Amino acid sequence: MSALARVVYSAGCAVLAAGLLNAQRGGGDWMTIGNDAQRSSWIRGDGKITPETMRKPGFELLWKMKLNNQSRQLNSISSPALLDFYISYKGFRTLGFVGGSSDNVIAIDTDLARLEWERALGAKASRPAGDLRCPGGMTSSITRPTFTGYPGPVGLRGFGRGGPAKSGVGEPFEGAVTLKDRPSAPPAPPARPNRRTAPAVNPFARSPLFVLAVTGDGKLHSMYVSNGEEPNPPVQFLPPNAHAIGLIAYDNTAYAATINGCGGVENGVWAMNLETKKVTQWKAGANIAGNAGPAVGPDGTLYVAAGSKLVALEPGTLKEKAAYSAGSQTFTSTPVVFDYKGKDLIAVAASDGALHLVDSGSMNAAVAKSAPGTAGDFAGSLASWQDDAGVRWVLAASKNSIVALKVVDRNGAPSFESGWTSRDMVSPITPAIVNGVVFAVSSGVVRGGDAKSTAGKSSKAVLYALDGLTGKELWNSGASITSFVTSGGLAAGGGRVYVSAHDGTQFAFGFPMEI
Repeated sequence: MSALARVVYSAGCAVLAAGLLNAQRGGGDWMTIGNDAQRSSWIRGDGKITPETMRKPGFELLWKMKLNNQSRQLNSISSPALLDFYISYKGFRTLGFVGGSSDNVIAIDTDLARLEWERALGAKASRPAGDLRCPGGMTSSITRPTFTGYPGPVGLRGFGRGGPAKSGVGEPFEGAVTLKDRPSAPPAPPARPNRRTAPAVNPFARSPLFVLAVTGDGKLHSMYVSNGEEPNPPVQFLPPNAHAIGLIAYDNTAYAATINGCGGVENGVWAMNLETKKVTQWKAGANIAGNAGPAVGPDGTLYVAAGSKLVALEPGTLKEKAAYSAGSQTFTSTPVVFDYKGKDLIAVAASDGALHLVDSGSMNAAVAKSAPGTAGDFAGSLASWQDDAGVRWVLAASKNSIVALKVVDRNGAPSFESGWTSRDMVSPITPAIVNGVVFAVSSGVVRGGDAKSTAGKSSKAVLYALDGLTGKELWNSGASITSFVTSGGLAAGGGRVYVSAHDGTQFAFGFPMEI
């Protein structure tokens, strides 16, 4: 290699490394259910997906893959945890990790649409038959260890491939593929005392990366992202046959919630110190609301809704710090935590369909409530994002639509204001927001009855892209998705949106790579 070539090569590598470091800053990967510890379901920036690009042709089904999994009742495959940039002995990888109800974990190369590795976990012989409330097997989404600070703006993320790998070389005289300027992401919340912010992540660091899963026997598995191997034996985290939701890990501790009293296990939140293996439990005294367990504030405090109470728990010890009561109403959603003008606010849905807004610094009373009926009957989890004008939005999946509300100042205090309601959908799931575009899935599930009758009455799911400011439909997937959606859901990152269907098929939508 000539001296000039070496200089050009070194400069190119330096630019690439700087870009990748900037891209990784703020944790753009969808690492856990709800994307971040706050359960916001919000990707701050993307190089390909914007309201403007979604108004044009090109967004489509990139690939689908039928995974080796057997559904249990209405429990099937989870939404994937993503790793958008990984350097391994096999080269550069973009990976998605899916948990299956058969107690298996499957890694997919999301660029090449191929199986990377698969691991069968747990003891199949010990699984009970299960029912709708207690299906057995792996019930919680898998997770990568994450951080608790609010994610910051995503720099160059989104310039990865938008579809299965293709040649980047054009015809003679066409020139090379170029990178277009991307819109700026919303700014990160300003730094404040005692406020954690997302750390910069070095993709070249020589530290092992793991993906975590809890199987139906209650054991916590920690696997290398590269090949699925477990460097240490799994550890008993929960009692066998518990119904676990909301697995998350941060600050060297794993957390999960147990619901429905499955396996005779009390409903509550569990914590395991990953160094000492000590397990701690907080007993809820009522069923945990929602489908994503606890949400986490930037200081590591866990917020969990159970019965009529929203409780703040200390990280690690799970001691109660504070609580808010909804009175005669019970909560129906996982909380979502967000920054609003220097305060950490928590939104949660109640059984009368109202959204409650609580200040984490003073949980004695709600700072705002929406009108009853706002969130309908099936909130599950909420989502939240902030637009380019600094307006904070909270989204709920009601019985037959997505409802979006604004958080505004009224008489010096935050208040809910009506935003928009989407087109009709069949039992929509929690939406995901990517760079100002709201992706929502009409699940197709007609709720009620046993698993067989529910499946018989359900229709195919449809993915919709909506303008985040108006709710106007920008695009839909038509008949691309071949099943309904139950335990699976949405994940997004790197210019793609992923839908996990009940028949075990993983779908990826996005813009094909420019060539």
